Formats: sequence, structure tokens, C-alpha cells
Amino acid sequence: MTTVAQLRKAALALPEAEEGTHFGMVAFSVRGRGFASVTKDGRVQLHLPQEETDAALAAHPAGERLVRRGAPIGFRVPLADIDGKDLNALVRAAWFSRAPKRLAAAEAGAGGPGDGLPTGIGRPATQALRGAGVTTLEQVAQHSRAELLALHGVGPKAVRVLSEALEQRGLALRG
Repeated sequence: MTTVAQLRKAALALPEAEEGTHFGMVAFSVRGRGFASVTKDGRVQLHLPQEETDAALAAHPAGERLVRRGAPIGFRVPLADIDGKDLNALVRAAWFSRAPKRLAAAEAGAGGPGDGLPTGIGRPATQALRGAGVTTLEQVAQHSRAELLALHGVGPKAVRVLSEALEQRGLALRG
């Protein structure tokens, strides 16, 4: 069972993340823009783009679309119904969706020069990988082709570009 403490650890590990309250809920923001909160009944609410919300809904049947004024804004799921690894990936994806572009770009490239994801994979694939906590080629190499293709936004072209980049560094996708 995932706890608020685990959510707090995941959220506050991200650059410039701050804890506060929003309508009486524990909430996390980056430069004043909320990306995660916990309702009083123990549901985590994550501000996510449409495609990442769809993927989260598919992976977590207990979850639901978060809607404000008739517009979808993210995903809500009981903390008890999500494991820590999935929660960490969703919190990171929510942070990336709300962080200023320069700050997000700096975080994505934090692995050092040349360690980031190739730009040729496209924005949807980059966002899907970041949402899964994959920000370097070394992390890509820990996954199989099937695992990458299972991420919403990662298609055959992205996997081909990633495979070529891995090959240039003497790495390969996992079996």
C-alpha cells in the first residue's frame, strides 16, 4: 500500500517542488503550479496531459479522469490501489507537465552531457519515457522493445531511433 509519505518523497525529490495545502489537501507544486495533491479520503490527484491520463486509466482500473469545469485535467486514484513504482512515474510525469520548460529540460538532461534521450524520437515518446522515469539511454537499455512499445506515445520509429542511439554507445535493449 502506498502512503502519503511515499508521495511526499517522490514529489519533493523533484527540482523546486514545494509542499503546501490546496483546499485543505496536502499539495505539491513547482513554481506555483500544482502537480499533485491528496484528498482527505486518500486519493492522489495528478495533473497530467491527456495521453498520459489515458495510459494511467488503462493501467489502473480503480482510477478516474480528473475533470475541472468540464475539461479533463488529469488522473485520480486511491493511494492504496497504486504501487510505489507507478506512483513515482506518475508524479514525475505530473511534475514535467507543470514545470516551466527550461526547468523541465534541465531536469531531463540532468544525467550529464550526451546522456539524455535523442530528440529524434519525438515529443510524445519523450514525454512517455520521462513519465515512466526513463531519462537516459542507460535507463532505456534496461527495457525490452515490447516494454517500450507498451508505453503510450512510443512507437516503432522511436524504438528504432533509440536502438540506433544505444548501438552508438555500445548498448542495446534488454532481451
